[in-house]
Amino acid sequence: MIRKEMIAMLLAGGQGSRLGVLTANVAKPAVAFGGKYRIIDFPLSNCINSGVDTVGVLTQYRHLRLNTHIGIGIPWDLDKNHGGVTLLPPYEKSDSSDWYSGTANAIFQNLEFIENYNPEYVLILGGDHIYKMDYEMMLDFHKAKGADVTIACMPVPWEEASRFGVVIAGEDGNIKDFEEKPPKPSSNLASMGIYIFTWKVLKEALIALKDQPGCDFGMHVIPYVHEKTHNCYCYEFNGYWKDVGTLGSYWEANMELIDIVPEFNLYEEFWKVYTNNDIIKPQYFSENAVVEKCIVGEGAEIYGTIENSVIGDGVVIEEGAVVRNSIIMQNAYIGRNTVVDKAIIAEAVKVGEGCHLGVGEYAPNVYNPKVYAFDLVTISEHSVIPDHVSIGKNTAIVGETTPEDYPDGLLASGQVIIKAGETA
Repeated sequence: MIRKEMIAMLLAGGQGSRLGVLTANVAKPAVAFGGKYRIIDFPLSNCINSGVDTVGVLTQYRHLRLNTHIGIGIPWDLDKNHGGVTLLPPYEKSDSSDWYSGTANAIFQNLEFIENYNPEYVLILGGDHIYKMDYEMMLDFHKAKGADVTIACMPVPWEEASRFGVVIAGEDGNIKDFEEKPPKPSSNLASMGIYIFTWKVLKEALIALKDQPGCDFGMHVIPYVHEKTHNCYCYEFNGYWKDVGTLGSYWEANMELIDIVPEFNLYEEFWKVYTNNDIIKPQYFSENAVVEKCIVGEGAEIYGTIENSVIGDGVVIEEGAVVRNSIIMQNAYIGRNTVVDKAIIAEAVKVGEGCHLGVGEYAPNVYNPKVYAFDLVTISEHSVIPDHVSIGKNTAIVGETTPEDYPDGLLASGQVIIKAGETA
């Protein structure tokens, strides 16, 4: 057995409930991003660009599409005889058949997988952040400090620090204390949920905490290691990192891709982002098409006007249609003379002719005001919008809707339509 210096364990089992109808039928890491990618492509690409060639992907919620997307890891050069990418859903064991009940519990249930490679270090990653990071540099820092655990952290605005777990560290990076979402934070160094553990230390902690309900890295494992050894370090990261956990942050991160000088650049030759992409048709723009500051995926057909938007692979935007400030995911269809303004339209949605999405004044959402906010229209995958209807702001739609679902041809701001048998 060839020993691996470091392997990665990528936590990709979360639902991402704050993305509302976008994750009703798909795990958050499998949600489309940037026209042709899925969120999980970013940590997977970081792994191969950093020389980490062994990755366990821990799946749980709605994992079929994620499994299909990753396959045997060919797009990321992770199709290897020893190592590569391995999908790790919960499975029935002789003594128990538990779902993963916490981030650290998920790793504990896969101790055997890790032991197969007898690594010196284990890299723990989330599958739901947008960023580029060289994990090899973080490992060099970890080794130079002789650390038991190194936590990647980044400075955030002080007014946002209470949303995160924050660390208080000395000048050498040694962590003195932790605060989990403190109302009055003592630091603005936020944990990114990226950890490198010395394997023997992590293994001991996981076994010691195996009976802890909902065992979690931030709440249980790291405080346990810190209390026992005080040998925990903070690795400060100052690049682009975005938690796309809300509809607002997801929309904002997509819009940042199309800035004249994008804060997050998808076009860098030296740090490519890889994905599983089967579409080979070229894009088509008709003679009447107007395109201004957009990303447009392969196989898209544009007959209308698109401005400041991210358009996925295989999307069709018909003549006379206008799409502004919106995300249109793969294989969606926008009918003739329809106007779409500040919307997130998921995969394979069909929007009819003469519709207007994003009309009216602000109103809080009646179903879930914390999720369906940011003045967005959010439409779940495979939904159908009939011809000649208007849809207000902070709205959500799931399913195949008919004209009868729109009183006087309108879904007012703050309202939802969830067809029978569908979930939101």
